[in-house]
Amino acid sequence: MGMTLSLEGHGVRLGAVGLLTLATLVGTGAAHADAATRALPAGCSGTAPIKCHYAVSPGNYDVTVSIGGATAAATDMWVEARRLMLPATKTAAGAAATYSFTVNVRQPEGQPTGQGGTGNPGLDIRFAGANPQVSAVSVKPATQPLVAYLAGDSTVCDQPVAPYTGWGQMITPAVGPGASVANYADSGESSGSFLRNSALFPALLPKVKANDAVFIQFGHNDKQTSASAFRSNLTSMITQVRAKGGIPVLVTPPVRRQFNGSRLTPTALHVNGLGVNLPAEMRQVGTAQNVPVIDLTTKSKTLVESLGPSASAQLFLRSSVDGVTDNTHFSQYGASQMGGLVLQSIREQRLPLTAYLR
Repeated sequence: MGMTLSLEGHGVRLGAVGLLTLATLVGTGAAHADAATRALPAGCSGTAPIKCHYAVSPGNYDVTVSIGGATAAATDMWVEARRLMLPATKTAAGAAATYSFTVNVRQPEGQPTGQGGTGNPGLDIRFAGANPQVSAVSVKPATQPLVAYLAGDSTVCDQPVAPYTGWGQMITPAVGPGASVANYADSGESSGSFLRNSALFPALLPKVKANDAVFIQFGHNDKQTSASAFRSNLTSMITQVRAKGGIPVLVTPPVRRQFNGSRLTPTALHVNGLGVNLPAEMRQVGTAQNVPVIDLTTKSKTLVESLGPSASAQLFLRSSVDGVTDNTHFSQYGASQMGGLVLQSIREQRLPLTAYLR
């Protein structure tokens, strides 16, 4: 069993495995002096945002942070490629609050094919908000956490560059310690391209262990995929995940914002160019393979149509707010709403991740 070494006053733990080095955590020269002046944990610098970096290898890490300080603060916490861990949280002057997470670290840290940038090796944490304050950070290797793998497209992925936001990077605040989200979704992928690309499904599969969940969402880019090919691609993923002892979960694609009057069009509901109703095909595969299905198409249809053509625009990207009009990809708010629908279904169906949800 490895020992743990605490750096007193810094709130950082070093595992005997040597994944975190003293040089990295304590820092040297001006960077260390700056951190000391601001009473920041080792490895951290800046004010708004406060940025922390730890030179760890890819894997899963238990991260505990204490936010708050001498003055009143509002702090949110993000890791890696814009993955939200803690929404804006207020602390009173002189108060502190401690939170724990299990964080998946990958390289590239955002989209597996490097779209939008590959980020930095190691673990990056950013504390933002109105007067963010952090007094302690602890990082240590996680021991066999449950991992929820995400297989999907740009509506799911860790989008490195704002304003684009995938729902996969917004469900993480709800996942408590002992479980992590490993987001292998990638922009532009169809069910077939994801299955074949060596950086995607073939990279994800070897990491899956018994009882890990693999959430599979495709449809947006299967515009010319036949019904038989779509079913075959999904069935192949299901079969391979099960062979590893994992639990496959199908997620039907969220709707696009394309209205005909007050109702969404067939294209918005993912009836593709060949006339294939992709969500219906996915539901049929779920039934045939006895696989849980999160019907995000139906849930998001209900949400978007209830808001109507005008108010539903806030879920997507608007020129007036985001500098671009896009009725497929989500704003940060929209991604959080879609992620909430996924979490709702996880709880309703009591899927393996349920026990770890806050």
